[in-house]
Amino acid sequence: MLFPAHADTATTSLVWSEHDDRLATIHWVGAAQSGTSGACPTPLAINGPGLPLLGEHAHERFVRPHLRGHRLTTAGPGRSWTPWFRPTSTESSEVSLTFTGRDEAAGLEVTVTYESLAGGALRGRASVTNLSADPYVVEGLEVVIPVEDRCTELLDFTGRHEGERSPQRHHITDGLWLREGRGGRPGLDAATLVAVGTPGFGTTHGTVLACHVAWSGNSVLRVERGAATGTTLGGGEHLLPGEMCLAQGESYASPWVMFAAATDGLDQIAAQWHAWQRSLPVHPGVQPVILNVWEAVYFDHDLERLKAIAERAARVGVERFVLDDGWFRHRRDDHAGLGDWYVDEDVWPDGLEPIIQHAKRLGMEFGLWFEPEMINVDSDLYREHPDWLLSSGDRLPLEHRQQQVLDLTRPEVVDYLFERVSAVLGRYDISYVKWDHNRDLLDAGRGAADGAPAPHLQTLAYYDLLDRLRAAHPAVAWESCASGGGRIDLGVAERVERFWTSDLTDALARQQIQRWTTQLIAPELAGAHVSAPVQHGTWRTFSLDFRAATAMFGAFGIEWDLTQASDEDLDTLASWITRFKRLRPLLHSGRMVRPESADPTVLLHGVVATDAAQALIAHVQLDEPNSNRGVWVRVPGLTPDAAYDLAWEGPVCPYEASKSVKPFEVGPTGAVPMTGADLAGRGFWMPRIRPQSIHLVHLTRR
Repeated sequence: MLFPAHADTATTSLVWSEHDDRLATIHWVGAAQSGTSGACPTPLAINGPGLPLLGEHAHERFVRPHLRGHRLTTAGPGRSWTPWFRPTSTESSEVSLTFTGRDEAAGLEVTVTYESLAGGALRGRASVTNLSADPYVVEGLEVVIPVEDRCTELLDFTGRHEGERSPQRHHITDGLWLREGRGGRPGLDAATLVAVGTPGFGTTHGTVLACHVAWSGNSVLRVERGAATGTTLGGGEHLLPGEMCLAQGESYASPWVMFAAATDGLDQIAAQWHAWQRSLPVHPGVQPVILNVWEAVYFDHDLERLKAIAERAARVGVERFVLDDGWFRHRRDDHAGLGDWYVDEDVWPDGLEPIIQHAKRLGMEFGLWFEPEMINVDSDLYREHPDWLLSSGDRLPLEHRQQQVLDLTRPEVVDYLFERVSAVLGRYDISYVKWDHNRDLLDAGRGAADGAPAPHLQTLAYYDLLDRLRAAHPAVAWESCASGGGRIDLGVAERVERFWTSDLTDALARQQIQRWTTQLIAPELAGAHVSAPVQHGTWRTFSLDFRAATAMFGAFGIEWDLTQASDEDLDTLASWITRFKRLRPLLHSGRMVRPESADPTVLLHGVVATDAAQALIAHVQLDEPNSNRGVWVRVPGLTPDAAYDLAWEGPVCPYEASKSVKPFEVGPTGAVPMTGADLAGRGFWMPRIRPQSIHLVHLTRR
């Protein structure tokens, strides 16, 4: 059978069959072609046994089982470790498919559910229920799908603080490839997703199957090829020892594991996940232009200086003014104050009203920074409640950034945080919260309670706290920040309107960071800010045009003390913001495209409108090339037989080309239009330009 039921409209489809004595078998997961119901194979057309819905040792699966666990009995541990589930029911609708099975002898019941998502992706979730009086310890439960044998290359990511999502490739060989996240959040070095595909697959070509775990805690991604079995791809939650022990009647459900398949490369995968995010109720209708004062003032909060920055922000067209870390009690640096969520009376004797009202009079919304899950030992909260920390029970975890983590598994801690954050949001006219999380979870046990591992419950408690605050303050938009891009996943994407992509605002480094962050997250959710001329993290200097054009392709913002900007710079920045607002409907709804470049010093990316009526393409000259050949820019997704005009989207000057090339005065093709078919096949030519510069080309259909 085929799922989704309407395969002619699906992008990613699953072929499965049922059995009498064991759970269903998945034969194939792949990309269906729109309007072609025969694009997916049928079970009869596939040789081989397929993949058990839940890989069981009892069915001669000698690879890593999808469910791993054992029962604790009076006779000792290690019972019920190799279940044999018989099917008990199958339920289906146009958007979901659920299989249930039981092993009466083992005292276990499992369910596996698949859902078809807006945009064409699938997601799967598995759960296990303990039917016996003896406890059952779940060691792992993962959702896994089969991979075509021609997909022999793997792509995932690594990274660091201010260097998130750096791609890395591997050749798939026999054995288990495993990426585990153990930091209690996805992390700065997160794999983020795993894509497997035909050799050399890229952004616009190749058969690709991708997987992402939609979970903000510990996770696992896996690719496995057995010597006697095919390749599989999947993931789930990484459970710490003893973390999930089920009493009779209790269940454990894995996070949603997202799958997408494509025949035309990674851009097609991204389009499916972006479309789903844009269908969510939390998705912002319009993403305001932000100015965040962190890199402008850091902890030095001075009302008159902040008011001066706000006045210049309003002058250039900023729509939301954000006050970052440093506004609450004792917070003169990062050694003290976390947990004491009261406005600092010494720094703000009249409260936050003066700066908020000033920003509002200038026509801007006001936003505020919080880090609710964290605590400094030098804080009133710690002095009153030293037992409120996550710890293994016998020692304090090592500090990072002079802070520890609050134990959100304790209701009194969550109630305190809800009351304190709500008190601030209730008193002041605040439209936006930047929610930070500046350290990994280390020795993350339930402290004085029993020291047992807590990341699973901590993640659920974070979701619950954020959900409670969202319900209590429906007019507030929320941003997920975690030392920059450390908590970017599709679990929290259902709860926030924005992500902070990276603490590094260096425009050159951001080319790659933003390129690969938006492989998962829709561009309008990925914060992209214009830094100061000399970037604070790398001390590199870039032109304002280069910095602003980089920020154009995300959630546009500013991270710069505008009192240090010249009038000329302010006027230039205002023109960029005007341009962004004009193009915002296209940038924040169109399909992201990343054409391949023949020159490694040139990066190409852009957006094509959903109706193919227009597109905006960025030609980014990263460095000095070794030749004067230039590059041909191919633009996919346009109407093949329609004519398009190509024009410079200024103020980037088209006269920066190599001196051996006559400048283009109207656009890269002069006044000559091109068809969509020619633009996709041959493309338009761009000459060599100066390093660290960006040319924008606007294509409009006649």
